[in-house]
Formats: sequence, structure tokens, C-alpha cells
Amino acid sequence: MRKLILVILSLCLVASPALAQRLVVIRDAETEAMLRAVTAPLFRVAGLDRSLVRLVIIQDRAINAFVTTGNRMVIHTGLITSADSVDELAGVLAHETGHVAGMHIARLPDEYEKAMATALLGMLLGGIAAASGAGSVAAGAASLGQTLAARQFFSFTRSQENAADQAALTYLDRAGWSAKGLATLFRRLSDQEMLPADMQDPYMRTHPLTRERISTVQEAIAHSRYANAAMPAELEHRFQMVRAKLIAFTEDGRTAQRRFEGRTDAPAQYARAILAWRAGRLDEGLRGIDQLIAADRNNPFLYEMKGQMLFESGRVRDAIPVYREAARLAPSEAQIRLAYGRAMVEANDPMLLRQAQHEIEASIGLERGNALAWRQLGLIWTRLGNEGQASLALAEESRLRGDWQQARRAAARAEALLPAGPSRLQAQDIANEARVQREDLNRR
Repeated sequence: MRKLILVILSLCLVASPALAQRLVVIRDAETEAMLRAVTAPLFRVAGLDRSLVRLVIIQDRAINAFVTTGNRMVIHTGLITSADSVDELAGVLAHETGHVAGMHIARLPDEYEKAMATALLGMLLGGIAAASGAGSVAAGAASLGQTLAARQFFSFTRSQENAADQAALTYLDRAGWSAKGLATLFRRLSDQEMLPADMQDPYMRTHPLTRERISTVQEAIAHSRYANAAMPAELEHRFQMVRAKLIAFTEDGRTAQRRFEGRTDAPAQYARAILAWRAGRLDEGLRGIDQLIAADRNNPFLYEMKGQMLFESGRVRDAIPVYREAARLAPSEAQIRLAYGRAMVEANDPMLLRQAQHEIEASIGLERGNALAWRQLGLIWTRLGNEGQASLALAEESRLRGDWQQARRAAARAEALLPAGPSRLQAQDIANEARVQREDLNRR
């Protein structure tokens, strides 16, 4: 019974473990930077420290976003590619910000206990009825208990969704943004509902009925001084470029091409350049990116895209100066610094190793929890002949990937090879953490 209630809980507000294993996480500096630009004003007016909220992008065509434990805000690529403008995306992210600020995930355990108590009461009554020989009554009591538990829990989740909607409207208004995009998105979702609204059971839904949500948003718009406010033009442009990029990467070529038929703007050019490269026409793709760079020379993400095209097409040395320019323009973008360092590692030139080390360590300094960066650092230390530091990097990578057995072995090797100092202490910390994790697993 405990597992049943947990499944209900996981489907309501957070991704279940089975679902989480199927999620494809996307790391892209341009997309992440755009999302940070949209959420920063929302977090500010909500009183949230943006460094405490982690944005996670997953490849999924569903128009969806959700908040899970650890203040992770998960955004589907389908939400971005299906939105027509940045105000639609901002509305959803404002809603998810409401979940974070309201600490809704933290309240789940209490509601779970209440729902479980209701379900167990039904089972207890069923057991009593069964003991008295009333088998049909017993089955009915048990079923009723589970139904009441589900309704009770869904009522809780609906109240949270309503609260998040209200918070979203408040945050958008405080940021000086219109909520029209949220209303537009809700109408689109309403068109996609599987059943007519009058055939749905509102008490068994985890969200309020879409028509009710649209009404709430429209009423708020009618009373807002920012009802017709336009989103910042730069933010709209950045959104459209990211949207075009994701369409080019996540949809098949013909479908993506049709999306941009008859258009000559920068997002359409961006999508066509990526599609040409993905279809094996590297020179055509590079020409398209170069045209965009000529019109926007200070855009680091265009250089990053050109570097990726060259790197993944086997022209590693040609990619290095392009990545160098991207890193110069965006020194605080961990993913760009990592890509630049990785290109130098792949060039297999001893003269570039120290510069590669500098870039990879800079990337780790900006984002310590990137397992790929630690792997690259380990390769560098191996080529430089420092097995102690190489083992330490492997231990960090294994720790981040949850491979505690490998982390323990690599940390022990690093501890034995490294001299006294911060690096040895780091290895000892990883070894201790690995032992704790192993003991926890054994207790389970």
C-alpha cells in the first residue's frame, strides 16, 4: 500500500524513479543562459536566491515543466519548441517558481501520510468485513479507502496548482510582464485535452480544469496595468534563437524545415544552418553560421555552435580558435569553457595540455558538479603523468555518477599517491562519503 501511494505522489508533482531513468537531460549553454535570463526577474520578485534553484532541461516533446526535490525546475524541450513567444514560456516558469517559493514539495510527506492513513482505514474496514463473512462489503470498503485517499491527495495537488497559478500572476505583474502568454498556453492545452471538459471528473484531476485556469488568468489580465506590456525585445530574440536551435536538433529534418518555410529571419537561418550540418552538409552549415556571426559578432553562442559543428565533424584543430572566441565572449559559461578545453584535449597536442587544464579547471570552478569535466581533467592529468591527480579526478567523476564502488577505489588510490595537502583531504572526503553510501545501501 505504501508503494501505491508513493506512485500516486510521484506522478502528481515529481518524476517517479522509473521515469527519471528514461529522461534525457540536455546540456546546452545557450538554452540554459536564456532560461536563466527569463527566471532571474521571477526569482527576484519571488524572493528566491537563484543560486539555490537548478534548471534542468530534458528532451521530451510534451508541453510540460515540473519542480522536484532539491529545488530542481525541470523544463521539457517541448515547452520551448511549442511556445510561440517568450511570454508563454515566462508564464509557465512563473508558475513553477510559485511551487518553489511555496515549498510545495516539502509538504508532500505530510499529505502522503494523511492519504496513506485514509487508504489503510479502508483496508482495515475491509478486513473486519471479510472476517464477518461479508466478502463483497470487504472489497468495497478497501476500494473506497483507496478512492478516498486518491481524491484527498488530488485535492491537495489541485490546491497547490491553484496557489502556483496565483503566485505566477503576482510575479509576472511585479516583473512588469503581461500574463497573456500564460493564457495563450492554457488555451492551447485546452485544445489538446483528451476528453470534453464536461466529461472529466474534476475531483480526480491533479490540476484545476483548464477552462477555470484560463478564466483566472483572464480576470487577472483585465486588472493588470501590464496587460499589454511587451516582453523585452532582446529576451524575445534569444528565445526565438533557442527555439529554432531545439527544433533543428530534436525534430526530423523535413518537419523542422517546414516550420521555417518562407522565413528569412535570424532564427530561421540558424535552424537551416544546423539542419544542413546534421544532414552532412558541413560547408553549407558553416556558411549559414558565418552569416549570422557577421551580423552579430558578439554572440558567443554562435561561435560555440560553429565550434561544435567543426569538432563533431572531425575538424578538431579548426574548432579550437572558434571555441577560444566563444570563451572570450562568455568567460562565465561553464559549458563553453568545457567545450574549449575538451577540443584541446582531443587535439592530442602536448603543447595544448596546460591551456586545456586551465579551461577545464575554470569550468569546474563555475560548475563543480559536471562529471564530464572531471573526466576530461583526469585525461589531462594522465597525459601529464600525475596518477594521483588523475585518480582524484576519476573519484570525483564516479561520485557524481553515483558509482560509489569505483569512487572508493579511485579515492583510495589518490590518497596513497598524493602528498599531504588539500588534494589528499579531498580524496579522503570522497572515500568517507563512499563508505557512508555503501553502509546505507547495505542497511536497505
